[in-house]
Amino acid sequence: MNRRLVRGACGVAGFLVLAEVASRTGLVDPDHIPPVSTVLLRAVQLAADVEFLGHVGTTLTAWALGLAVAIAVAVPLGLLIGSLPWVDKATQPLVEFLRPIPSVALIPLAIMLLPDTLQMKTSVIVYASMWPILINTVYALRDVDPVAKETLRSFGFNPFAVLWRVSLPSAAPFIATGVRVAAATALVLTVSAEIIAGRGGGIGFYTMLVRSGGINTDLLLGAIVWAGVIGILINFLLVRMERRVFRWHSARAEVGA
Repeated sequence: MNRRLVRGACGVAGFLVLAEVASRTGLVDPDHIPPVSTVLLRAVQLAADVEFLGHVGTTLTAWALGLAVAIAVAVPLGLLIGSLPWVDKATQPLVEFLRPIPSVALIPLAIMLLPDTLQMKTSVIVYASMWPILINTVYALRDVDPVAKETLRSFGFNPFAVLWRVSLPSAAPFIATGVRVAAATALVLTVSAEIIAGRGGGIGFYTMLVRSGGINTDLLLGAIVWAGVIGILINFLLVRMERRVFRWHSARAEVGA
């Protein structure tokens, strides 16, 4: 793990150095791509900007709400589809039709149908985020050990008890992985919706304000840096939570490897 962190840090540092050199030496136009040092300085300054922090709070509010609704919808639906073969067969054509539709393409439609910005963002976040959770839940239930389920049935446990005692605990680590993937998707859709809508605040809306005020590429990129940092922090926290809650699954995976 330490080696992976060191290698990752070296890769990031190398990229930043190359970008700094390219801008300082004139290989790229510094008016369009400012030096990395300038962008990072702007990012640090934004951390103390009350207005920008308000936009960050707006983005995180929509992100959290949309992801929570997606989990509340996708997990029960995935358990239903994964547990009942006839439901799986009935819903598979619809799922396979809706899942490939680009979520970003639905943002203009959501803007027209939902005048409230938070509702608009939440709707597109839910649509985009539910698919990783739903698919992971369904496929995780399909991979549950059939012997364990038959053993409980032989002792007189009903289907709900088998789902609660065997299927759900076995599928839970994979559902958590789906949530982690969905969290990144939700953040992307949140910022994208804010940019396209051009109202309601948020990091995406802030980048549009900065751009409309003239050539402020360093400030715009500084805001984008914070969007990336937030994504990294969210992923880091979810990974740590997975390892703590599903420690038994991580240990079994290491033994299997």
